Amino acid sequence: MEAYFLDWLSLLLRWAHLVVGIAWIGASFYFIWLDNHLEDSTDARLVGDLWAVHGGGFYHAEKFKAAPPQIPARLHWFKWEAYWTWITGFFLLVLIYYAGAELYLIDPAVLPLSKPMAIAIGIGSLIISLVVYEVLCRSPLARDDALLGSVVFVLLAAAAWGLCQLFGGRGAFIHYGAIIGTIMAGNVAHVIIPGQRRTVDALAGGRAPDPKDAAAGKQRSVHNTYFTLPVLFTMVSSHYAFAFGTRWNWLVLVALTLAGALIRVWFVLRHKGAAPAWPIVAGLGLIIVLGLFMAPGMEKSLQSEVKFQAVRNIIDSRCLGCHAAKPTFQGLNEAPKGIVLDTPQQIRAQAGAILAQTVVSNAMPPGNLTAITDQERALLGRWVRAGARTD
Repeated sequence: MEAYFLDWLSLLLRWAHLVVGIAWIGASFYFIWLDNHLEDSTDARLVGDLWAVHGGGFYHAEKFKAAPPQIPARLHWFKWEAYWTWITGFFLLVLIYYAGAELYLIDPAVLPLSKPMAIAIGIGSLIISLVVYEVLCRSPLARDDALLGSVVFVLLAAAAWGLCQLFGGRGAFIHYGAIIGTIMAGNVAHVIIPGQRRTVDALAGGRAPDPKDAAAGKQRSVHNTYFTLPVLFTMVSSHYAFAFGTRWNWLVLVALTLAGALIRVWFVLRHKGAAPAWPIVAGLGLIIVLGLFMAPGMEKSLQSEVKFQAVRNIIDSRCLGCHAAKPTFQGLNEAPKGIVLDTPQQIRAQAGAILAQTVVSNAMPPGNLTAITDQERALLGRWVRAGARTD
């Protein structure tokens, strides 16, 4: 019953995280699009305006250079989408990666951490990364957007490498995404919303707003839009062992962070008009090169033939505790992702997944809980590459 309850809690948290995340990202993308599509206005008070049609109705949006002559009684703020995305994401991190640290966070083959130490490192990585980012953005370095962005990227690359030296692939990837998500939510909570409040208060008091608040808010909003695609990748990455399980997993994070940012750059430029092709070509090209670099060789093995009984013995002792019609692993009511390896036919049907997740990436078993050996992984690889025969 406890496992059933936790499954429901996990499902509801994931659902909520997805819903509020879509609301946050959707609003962010819309306002970046809106800013870049404003047309010149004859009203000297306006940066520009825009007419749009959607859902059978017409809309007229105006952006003021400073503020309207009078602050309206009802002013809509966009903040809780960001806050709830972070809150639900952190609860998921605790429920899955901290409560189940032995399974999803710690990999003894990477570093034999204790559960409290692994959790402390995980939370510490979020706090330290946010502090470092804030220091950079509040330093003279922030005057040069390109230089600041380059430094932040280098530090994120260092974080990707460091996390992959501490945690298993899943844990490293999700903490990298959590670092970016924490920075994004921090931008809203620490800079964008406080700056907007000071602006509204100044206008209500008949004072001129501080232009630094608008500039800082704009800078952090732009950062958030470029962070979006990389953080979305880390959210779905746990389903793809070939990405997080490879020994080059830190490079995957770095490359796809850069690729996602470049693709987003192209979309932002496209909103403004004719965009140069190089950002999206570079971004997509980076993904293609990475895919080719990581591709496993599927050639026939020249090794001696592997008897299926040897394969079956490995599956029974290393995999069947979870991947059975009736799992024996504590806390599991059913096989993860519905993958069952009870019969020869079922094992053969999963030969590709066995190669990708157990041989090439070492992602399975999670944290190597069943202590599968390198020799056993190699034997499974030879069996798959030789045709995965069960006779």
